[in-house]
Amino acid sequence: MAAFTQIVEQASDILWNYLLLFLLVGTGIFFTIKLHFVQLSSFADGVRHLFKGFSLHGKAADKDGMSSFQALATAIAAQVGTGNITGCATALVSGGPGALFWTWVSAFFGMATIYAEAVLAQTYRTTVDGQVTGGPAYYIRAAFKGKFGKFLAIFFSVALILALGFMGNMVQSNSIGDAFHNAFGVNRVVVGVVIAVLAAFIFLGGVKRIAAVTEKLVPIMALFYIIGCVIILVMNASAIPNAFVQIFTLAFQAMRYGVARGLFSNEAGLGSTPHAHALAKVKQPQDQGALAIIGVFVDTFVILTLTALVLITSGLIPEGMTGTALTQAAFSLTFGSFGKVFIAICMLFFAFSTILGWYFFGQVNFNALFGSKYTKVYSLIVVLFILIGSSLKVDLVWALADFFNGLMAVPNLLALLALSGVVAGIARNKKD
Repeated sequence: MAAFTQIVEQASDILWNYLLLFLLVGTGIFFTIKLHFVQLSSFADGVRHLFKGFSLHGKAADKDGMSSFQALATAIAAQVGTGNITGCATALVSGGPGALFWTWVSAFFGMATIYAEAVLAQTYRTTVDGQVTGGPAYYIRAAFKGKFGKFLAIFFSVALILALGFMGNMVQSNSIGDAFHNAFGVNRVVVGVVIAVLAAFIFLGGVKRIAAVTEKLVPIMALFYIIGCVIILVMNASAIPNAFVQIFTLAFQAMRYGVARGLFSNEAGLGSTPHAHALAKVKQPQDQGALAIIGVFVDTFVILTLTALVLITSGLIPEGMTGTALTQAAFSLTFGSFGKVFIAICMLFFAFSTILGWYFFGQVNFNALFGSKYTKVYSLIVVLFILIGSSLKVDLVWALADFFNGLMAVPNLLALLALSGVVAGIARNKKD
């Protein structure tokens, strides 16, 4: 088993560090140029649509889709996960403070990519069994006709179900179990049971309940975490200028780590978030494209950046810790023993919201392959993976999740590039 795990990890490293590193960034640069820096020209529109649609008790999602804010909240729920806490720490330990600079670079270009994803998800969405649905599996078939397109769409769906719906959610529940065990000494199995029951309750409510939960959970969790980070940065205000000096002067030593972490964190180009954006009820595809840009901005330029600044200003990066342990230690310098509790609560918010988002993305593709009548079978499998994952940390599962996450990006990126003319045409025909 150890040998197989090593093979998967090596294959994943090759996929992420060589193929996807260039393909994802290259696609972002391509769309940035082709769409005339849409991440800048449409940013204000995205903010306007965000506040226009913001609500903690908006209209319930139905067979015709969900509100644009609910779609964005569901997308952010998937984007803002444990990677913003543990992944950020790992990147800074591996590449130094300069890694943050490259997460900014990858996120900037990723904004153009995710704009294209959202626009295409809206353009090629369809109705199946009376329910509006959409995502890469649908626009992949539009990009590539015949058997090749069908193969790529099936390949994408299978890879996503495995990467996010099954193994990915197992990883997320494991993070919650570890955080609560370390902070409170709670048995991981107990944590797993509670998370599995809560998840099952929400899953059985379908897209309506998922949208209702994410539109409330995402703003609350983001605000809670941001306030905590800001308090620490105010206390460490004198160290902030030097932190930025380190970020920029050490940037070129950390390109690979920063770009890889940025791409993995904001998910631009991976093909996950379009499933949520496809369901948004908007006047034109460009509106949701602009909102999708805000999702990447919140994930990387707000949440991940605040985490990085807290870690850098703590001075603990050279101490040899990494992941959750480093983040908990950094927060504990200011919050004392509450630091571990704070991170445990944030880990619960971040990981559980990601579970909801990834479950939904997997469900869309499961239904595309097998039909909606088997949705409960999919739900049961996901709940079982959540329960098992909370107490059983298997390195192979983590490696496979990373590997299939990378695999699903390939057909998505090919379709984005093939349909780039469609995206550009829609962007030009924008109406106020």
